[in-house]
Amino acid sequence: MTSTAAAAIALQDHAVLWSMGEIRANDVVNAACDALVTGLDTPGLRMLAACTRAEADYDVHDLRPAALNELGLTLCPIGSETGQEAAARALARRMLVGELTPRGFTSRIHRRHGHELPLTERLAELDDEYDTL
Repeated sequence: MTSTAAAAIALQDHAVLWSMGEIRANDVVNAACDALVTGLDTPGLRMLAACTRAEADYDVHDLRPAALNELGLTLCPIGSETGQEAAARALARRMLVGELTPRGFTSRIHRRHGHELPLTERLAELDDEYDTL
């Protein structure tokens, strides 16, 4: 995978994790800056990357759609099941690269989705098993 492809995936993951309340808006801005550094460049991405920490909480919501669309990335509606599933996949990628422990991963999934999301039901059950052990 090229560094630009990896940066695009990271930006999309950050955007969906932000939309589900998993990370701060400033983290999305940082991912946009990283994407610019790797060679991705669109007007919307530049605007998103230019946000200050103070502006991020207010502007990411409005700037995120253009930045993702210009790069051909998926924009998941806030609070949607599609977004919840994308956030679960993003957290799984974080676990696979060592940013989350398996226990931390299942705990976050269970806390966020309970046993309601079909994609993550088995992970919620695994978290119950962790609790029992």
